[in-house]
Order: sequence, then structure tokens, then C-alpha cells
Amino acid sequence: MILVTGGAGFIGSNFVLDWFAQHDEPVVNFDKLTYAGNLNNLLAIRQRPEHIFVQGDICDTARVEALLSTHRPRAIIHFAAESHVDRSIHGPGEFIATNINGTFSLLEASRAYWSALPEPDRGSFRFLHVSTDEVFGSLGPDDAPFSETTAYAPNSPYSASKAAADHLVRSYHHTYGLPTLTTNCSNNYGPFHFPEKLIPLMIANALAGKSLPIYGDGKNVRDWLYVSDHCAAIRKVLVSGRCGETYNIGGWNEKTNLEVVDTLCHILDQLAPKADETSYREQISYITDRPGHDRRYAIDARKIERELGWRPVETFDSGIQKTVQWYLDNQDWVADVQSGAYQQWLEQNYNLRNTVQEVTQ
Repeated sequence: MILVTGGAGFIGSNFVLDWFAQHDEPVVNFDKLTYAGNLNNLLAIRQRPEHIFVQGDICDTARVEALLSTHRPRAIIHFAAESHVDRSIHGPGEFIATNINGTFSLLEASRAYWSALPEPDRGSFRFLHVSTDEVFGSLGPDDAPFSETTAYAPNSPYSASKAAADHLVRSYHHTYGLPTLTTNCSNNYGPFHFPEKLIPLMIANALAGKSLPIYGDGKNVRDWLYVSDHCAAIRKVLVSGRCGETYNIGGWNEKTNLEVVDTLCHILDQLAPKADETSYREQISYITDRPGHDRRYAIDARKIERELGWRPVETFDSGIQKTVQWYLDNQDWVADVQSGAYQQWLEQNYNLRNTVQEVTQ
């Protein structure tokens, strides 16, 4: 039995689905079901008795302690987090509560549970914390990619809250001996991605005939990682990672935001051409940049390849093609998650910045 927090969110639900494609080992899926948590992500396994869903908050230490006592998991994989930079700018309090206080509560419950385990269960228990490359800050165009020894320099409330959580996890290993593992991943993309993030937002807006808003000059660089590759890497770390260590997980796919959107438009032009035969590129617009927008992220993922033998299977070209096709095939899912509250959020975040920029292409 393993316990997964945030297993109804984007990466968490993909991990649970991939887990059952590889294993029969039961999963307790603990998710608060905030706006980004969606049980429809898990419809494919709704009949599996090995999947036990429990709605709840990681900040509720007593609830977590009861789960651990009842189900006796051999590992905890901690995905639960508020994860959108723009939302953290508008409302940082929720990020502090979930990402810092929630991780602390989960660590406290896990430490008490692990300390009371008999051997050999105590020796084989693992706490795997899923984090982000954003804790490292921003790179210049010629800087070396982030490694596991790069100093932390978070620049948004979101990345600062994740950095704090990383430090808490590290401290519980070094102070109490809790067998922790931490992964820092680059930008994920793929099925079930909530349409507030770049790729699913651009696909949804393009198909709806809306503007494709790009911050600033569109030249911010991210490393893109297909979500199933990320899930495979987490399974590798869970099985073979060294306790107390961190592992960077990246896709070796650095792209500017403008390159990503241009690629999406090209694929949509082929797979879902507009009736007037114009390109979706004509919907691109440039809006005022967000505060503190990191210029470049890049991940050096050689450690996990060298020590654990993991390397991504998908290229950006193959992964993005699969992603666009999934969204075209699952328009009902997209419509279901685009609630009134979601539309209000889009208006709050993008309309306030909807100033056309003069951009040199």
C-alpha cells in the first residue's frame, strides 16, 4: 500500500493512473479536491478496489494520522500543492498554508507513524516529496542548467513556498532520520492539465476562437517534461533513490513560450483547421508581463540518469503531439473544468494585463 497526496490533480492523477498500469499494489489517494483536483481524471480506475480515494486536507494532522494508522502505507508520495505562480501573486496565503504548513503537518504525522513501525517496515519506508525547478530562481541565457547543488533563489510566493517545503523535508531527514527523497521537476505537460497553465490554456483558447495571451516578449524559456516521463522517474526514485538525496527530473527540452505556442498553433492547424483556413497564429497577442517573471529554467538531469538509469522517453515533438490530440479527443473534460469560478479567474489574471505590447519578433 502507498499513500499519494494530491492524487486527483494533474501530475498526481497521472501518477496514480500510471501506477495501476504497472502495479496491482493498492493506493490510498488523499486529495482536498480544490479547483484543480478532479475525480474525473480517475474515471479509468473507478472500478478498481485497489484505488481508495479519501477527500481531505494535508493540513489536518489528525486526519492524516488516522489514514496512516488505518492503511499502514509503505511509502508516501507527496504531490499535494498549490502550484500556479499567477495565483500565488494574487493570493499567497493559500500557498503558505498548503505548501509549507501542509507539508509540515504531513511530515509530523509521517515521523510519528514511521518511528512506531517495526523492522523491517521501518527500514523500507519512504517519504517522497515532489517539488519544482522554480525553487532555483532564474537563469541567464548562457548559465549552466540547474543541478542538485544549485543554490535556492525563489522569486515568487509559489516558488518560495515550495523552497520552504523542500527545506523542511531535508531537515526531517537530517534531524530525525526520516527516510526522505526529494525530486525537482521542470514544467510538466500532458493529459488532465488544468487549463490555467500555458499549454492547455492555449489549446482551449485557440479552439474557442479567443486570444492566445503571451506574457512580455514571449522569450521566457522553460524545460518541458511529458508527464508520463515524470511519473516513470518518480517510480525510479521511490525504488532506488538514496535517502536524503534530491534528484532533478527534466525533459532536455528548452523552449521559449513563443516557440511552444507556435508549435501548438502548427499542430492545431493540421489536426483541427479553422473553417476560414487561417492559422491559429493570428490569435496570438502579447500582454503585460507578470511581476517577477523568471526568464529561464533549465534542468541538468544527469544525476538521475547516472545513478538510477532514468531518461525521458518523449521528445517535445512527440509529447506535444500526444497532448494536443488528447485535448481534441476530450473536449467534454475541458468543458467540465471550465466553470464559472475558472472564468472569473481568467478575467482577473489576464484582462488586467491585456495591454498589447510592441514586440520585436
